[in-house]
Amino acid sequence: MPSSTARAVIDLDVTGPTISKHLYGHFAEHLGRCIYGGFWVGEDSPIPNEGGLRLDVVEALRALEIPNLRWPGGCFADAYHWRDGVGRKQDRPVMVNSLWGDVEENNHFGTHEFLALCDLLGAEPYVNGNVGSGTVQEMSEWVEYLTRDGDSPMVRLRKANGREKPWRVPFWGIGNEAWGCGGHMRADTYADLASRYATFLHNHDGNELYRIAAGAADDDLAWTEALMKVVSCLGCTSRPRDIFQAISFHYYSFAGDGISKGSATEFTDEQYYRTMLKASAIDRVIAGHSAVMDAYDPHRRVGLVCDEWGTWWEAAPGTNPRFLYQQNTLRDALVASLHFDIFHKHAARLRMANIAQTVNVLQAMILTDDDGGLVLTPTYHVFAMNKGHQDAASVPVHVVEKPAAVTMGDDELAPLSVSASTKDGNVLVSLSNLALDTDTTVRLDLRGRAVTAARARILTADKPQRHNSTTAPDTVAPADLAVTLRPGALGATELIAVLAPHSFATVELSLT
Repeated sequence: MPSSTARAVIDLDVTGPTISKHLYGHFAEHLGRCIYGGFWVGEDSPIPNEGGLRLDVVEALRALEIPNLRWPGGCFADAYHWRDGVGRKQDRPVMVNSLWGDVEENNHFGTHEFLALCDLLGAEPYVNGNVGSGTVQEMSEWVEYLTRDGDSPMVRLRKANGREKPWRVPFWGIGNEAWGCGGHMRADTYADLASRYATFLHNHDGNELYRIAAGAADDDLAWTEALMKVVSCLGCTSRPRDIFQAISFHYYSFAGDGISKGSATEFTDEQYYRTMLKASAIDRVIAGHSAVMDAYDPHRRVGLVCDEWGTWWEAAPGTNPRFLYQQNTLRDALVASLHFDIFHKHAARLRMANIAQTVNVLQAMILTDDDGGLVLTPTYHVFAMNKGHQDAASVPVHVVEKPAAVTMGDDELAPLSVSASTKDGNVLVSLSNLALDTDTTVRLDLRGRAVTAARARILTADKPQRHNSTTAPDTVAPADLAVTLRPGALGATELIAVLAPHSFATVELSLT
């Protein structure tokens, strides 16, 4: 097997911006089997549940320490009217989900069920409001219903529906993809609407809202600029107007032929590398949005949020194509690991990210079936191995010797990706070897702090098409990785690790 070498310097005593735990957020939409059959099985299901919420799914996600969960969409948010999903279940009207499969939904999973799910997960709720087909009053009253104490019409309604005390609900999305399924608006039109909606989303009883304006697709920087003009002016140094606190964007990865093209499990080497090139380009996209925002907000008080990201393939054969159910391979896991290194790099501006989606849809953490089967995907394992980065201080990594780039026409892919952070006297280093047929010996020069121990794990398989199933749940699963620690030059410590082709590894360092 071909091999390559790489060397990186990590200054353990130098720290950068904090990597917000919310970069590890998740997304659950009323789409396919994400909610019904994923999170929600109903109180009468033989599958163990608490109030209808599937407990094996909850347990698996609690292990990831997921920081926030976005709901009810997505495109579905702009067709959802929250009053239809509160009160006695038998009184809730059936709705037609015309966006995703034209199926009928009984509204048994609504606001109270979502907040109960967040409580079980220990995750902060991220509620996406309806701008496309709703009203300012409707969304304002939803905020009041959820977060106000004391007495008011919405408080009385909440109490009548069984909840005495308000919830803490910090994150609110002002519509979704207003340039597309959320209304096909022009940027200036939506910017005015976002300002109007945000004005009437009030803080109640100490619940401070983090209002997120629906932003661009990919690298539409003009959309971001239109929203920044609402809160600031070009070159201003004063604090931005406190209308919304963040701007989102969405970014999906695929093999070059477009979203929803190509098999999730059968792909060529070229398609693999095209996927990695698309995933790596989110670095350029984040940098572009950040540059626009810096021009209006140099102190970076307004956050950037990537509240939909992940891979998007053809639906699995034999499934409803509008349910967006796809298998999840090692290729998908490496898209996730690469994204996280890039997210860490931009931690000064990027405040939140939400993978699409959590269960049974697109790049899911978990796949379930109606018989009680549950599969942890390779992407799940990346989240688990990386969770030590949450709310840790980023640590600079300087790759001083790089493996040869992979060339695809005019494009070049750097096959090694690295990031590091420190928290509570420990350091976590993440390493991805994206090369298909080359192992890489990585030498890390660890400087500035004494390293007393190292523990490493690796996620790989014999080929990137490998995935997990109910009959083979551990085809792609973490394993221990042997590493060498030895004295380096000038008092540093040298760590040596060999990364197999198409692999992701983490190294936990103990410091003195």
